Amino acid sequence: MTNSSPFPVLVTGGCGYIGSHAVLALRDAGWPVVVIDNLTTGFRWAIPDDVPLEEGDVGDAGFVESVLAKHGIGAIMHFAGSIIVPESVENPLKYYRNNTANSRTLIEAAVSCGVRHFIFSSTAATYGIPEVVPVREDSPKLPINPYGMSKLMTEHMLADVAFAHPMNYCALRYFNVAGADPQGRTGQSTAGATHLIKVAVEAALGKRASVAVFGTDYDTPDGTGVRDYIHVSDLAQAHVLALQKLTEEPTKSHVMNCGYSNGYSVQQVLDAVDRVTNMKLTRVVEGRRAGDPDALIADNALIKSTLPWVPQHDDLDQIVTHALNWERALEERRR
Repeated sequence: MTNSSPFPVLVTGGCGYIGSHAVLALRDAGWPVVVIDNLTTGFRWAIPDDVPLEEGDVGDAGFVESVLAKHGIGAIMHFAGSIIVPESVENPLKYYRNNTANSRTLIEAAVSCGVRHFIFSSTAATYGIPEVVPVREDSPKLPINPYGMSKLMTEHMLADVAFAHPMNYCALRYFNVAGADPQGRTGQSTAGATHLIKVAVEAALGKRASVAVFGTDYDTPDGTGVRDYIHVSDLAQAHVLALQKLTEEPTKSHVMNCGYSNGYSVQQVLDAVDRVTNMKLTRVVEGRRAGDPDALIADNALIKSTLPWVPQHDDLDQIVTHALNWERALEERRR
């Protein structure tokens, strides 16, 4: 797909895991890209050298407005924020600052600078523990932690701003993002990541002694929690298609799940890592984590009917393979 609209797109948090994949997907589709990142968890090398990086914080209104004006930004993809659920429980004010207050500053700067389109990195954590699975966009939004609530508050802000100002938006609620760029250009690089597939491939390469399995008494076929794992490149492509939709229909906004509508248990994921690596991970059963639902799977009918989104990597072994390849590349980089 090529892009007929020439305006530059600002990607906040563009040097991070999902943001860097979005930068690549935008570039591959012909969009000019500018990145804001404070590099606390991101890496300059995660984006192409010729992508302008404005190093700073999205909570700095003057800085953000100067970047928007300097580059003539026409749309924002907002990934910058904090994402670790247990940390949000321990340090809620950090999450309400990084995810809610800073988003408010960014949105206000967008309005004052005449930015017309806004795509927001939201989360399935807005649903809390759903009563019905797969979960639909109109399911009750009952977050059970500050992370989910901080994202839901930003969704509400965007809805109110889009009503009051000439801006439309798309909030994409991610399920469990995994994998890495198939071409090996970027991947999940932050130390201490808590995502299961990242942890499992680290263990497979000897970086961890074992993998913790948190609870085996869930109401699922094998007793471990079931999640909807989406390949990060498919997720990035959904953002590009959402941007195209916003430009084609500038008075309409959207909130959509982003997942594959199928789930895998923790044990099934670890089995896939065993298959791909031809080895056996050491699994250590621990107690349940507070607030973990039995299953969290997306109903993705809405995104598929709204966007021409056709996932290319809906295959657990492929997701694991790409994550493993990236983990090996990281090892080489650090030598």
